[in-house]
Amino acid sequence: MAENSLNILIGVTGSVAAIKLPVLIKSLLDINAKYIFKINVICTEHAKHFINENDLTPFSHHLYDDASEWKSWQGRGDPIIHIDLGKWADMMVIAPLDANTLAKISQGICDNLLTCTVRAWDMSKPLLFCPAMNTRMWEHPITSKQIAVLQEWGHEEIPPIDKKLMCGDKGVGAMAEVETIVHRIRSIADKIFEDRKQKRT
Repeated sequence: MAENSLNILIGVTGSVAAIKLPVLIKSLLDINAKYIFKINVICTEHAKHFINENDLTPFSHHLYDDASEWKSWQGRGDPIIHIDLGKWADMMVIAPLDANTLAKISQGICDNLLTCTVRAWDMSKPLLFCPAMNTRMWEHPITSKQIAVLQEWGHEEIPPIDKKLMCGDKGVGAMAEVETIVHRIRSIADKIFEDRKQKRT
């Protein structure tokens, strides 16, 4: 692996903010003068409603879904995608993380490729999550408790922002701006590369 190469696994769930996936990937690849980001994507079935795969074709990546998991395994020795992706990745970013998947992850439920990958995640590696939901869902008391569980495990929240939502409501719940997410990824990348450098010396 190149010294400045980083494998990033992006998880995408069923929030309308999933439409920002191409922008997120492009923004990460645009800073490749310093970094070599290798990106794979896991999407839930509901996320597919908001993703146009044609918008992703310019980028070098692989898009995995639930069917990918079952197609890859026919018997002993075959790839187990949710394990292999976790081993491959240096970092995971779930953007957006909808209310449904937040609830599943916080309870340890693993009923699709994304939640299985999170359940099998190496807790020594960074995992960022970017909540996105309607303000009424965001303000429900269960939300802060579920986020606190993820934070207790060592996962890092990039909080939602206050803006006019796609439904027309105004309030907190929109996914953080792509620029904010990329800035945090870059900061973590700096730390990972510095740690690698120190281990070599």
